[in-house]
Amino acid sequence: MTDSEIESDVLSVHTVAAARLWAANQFPYLASAIFALSVEEAPGIESVQVDQWWRVHADPVVATTWSVEQLGGELIHLGTHLLRDHASRAQAVGFTDPAELHHWVEAADAELNDDLPAELPRGQIAIKPADLGCPNGRLAEEYYQSGQPRDGSFSDCGSGAHGQTAPWEPPPPRDGGTGLEKDQQELVRQRVAADIQAHDAADVPEGLLRWAENRRRSSVGWRTLLAAELRRSLASVAGAVDYSYARPSRRASAAGNVILPSLRKPEVSVAVVCDTSASVDENLLGTALSEIEALVRSVGTRGVQVIACDDAVHAVTTVRRADDVTLFGGGGTDMGVGLAVAAEQRPVPQVVVVLTDGFTPWPDKQPSNVTVLVGLLETADESSIPPPPPSWCRTVHISAGAGSPP
Repeated sequence: MTDSEIESDVLSVHTVAAARLWAANQFPYLASAIFALSVEEAPGIESVQVDQWWRVHADPVVATTWSVEQLGGELIHLGTHLLRDHASRAQAVGFTDPAELHHWVEAADAELNDDLPAELPRGQIAIKPADLGCPNGRLAEEYYQSGQPRDGSFSDCGSGAHGQTAPWEPPPPRDGGTGLEKDQQELVRQRVAADIQAHDAADVPEGLLRWAENRRRSSVGWRTLLAAELRRSLASVAGAVDYSYARPSRRASAAGNVILPSLRKPEVSVAVVCDTSASVDENLLGTALSEIEALVRSVGTRGVQVIACDDAVHAVTTVRRADDVTLFGGGGTDMGVGLAVAAEQRPVPQVVVVLTDGFTPWPDKQPSNVTVLVGLLETADESSIPPPPPSWCRTVHISAGAGSPP
């Protein structure tokens, strides 16, 4: 079984894929969250739920009674539980009693369904604020405090909505399970918030607009997000090993005439493409370079290739300290030129970090065999929002505030 698929004779992968596409078409600014969800078969739970690690657990007996649109609507609903971090919010209050959890999930559902259109198809009941005797436009905590609990069966959206792990849930990612770690979840939330702000505000529910604005101004430090994403990008390379006969094995003395290979760990190669156009804040750029230099040094690479680029490449330098970087430029902006030069370096970098304000054209496709991480340098002008980088990039928003030390 793989992420984003259900391998079952009952609920096909094609149904899940169609539901994702339908949901992303209805809410394109939520696409990053919808496609970040993994969908796993969970026979016997008699519902479709989401856990705290962004895994949707679907009982095929239930899910196969739904249309593609209803399953897509459920992915939207469950995904927004995760975006608004209802699990952590419930844990902060300390709900444990089943009746309390029941009422909290109803309050959280009311917060979401207040924003989602009434005609959104879903396989499970959609609770509105009016069902709890409350006005619209409030938070789940307010609906919980002032709302009247509903009688009837408990429609459980899963631990992703209330934070209480079910006995049947598989282990979290840190223990070998699938799903997203906490730092990766924050990256998805930041990406969705940026996509919402870049979208036409007239087409986005008011509550989601407020959430996106608050998320972009949250206390989550960009350093934490950058570190998590850079380490994720480097992990597969830094952990790779292969056999080599370039030097003898440590066990050669015990093998007689048999020549044994030794294990070789390839060195990580990293390039940083720096946007040196006139619109980029040099202080912020220098700070981001310092962070990247420290992170890359921690994984053992000997140096970082720094490519100074506006609408042309002005310098390619291998540096070991951010203080050694000299940046030239001041013209237009085209980071595609810098990516092309990075791909021509020898050795070819496995990871390319692009530091830019985002006002740049991008290549139509990702450079082959290269992971691209974009650090969007945010200026003080909040009215100037660049278009989002292409989907084949991983993106971190870097600002002078939001968790940066003075």
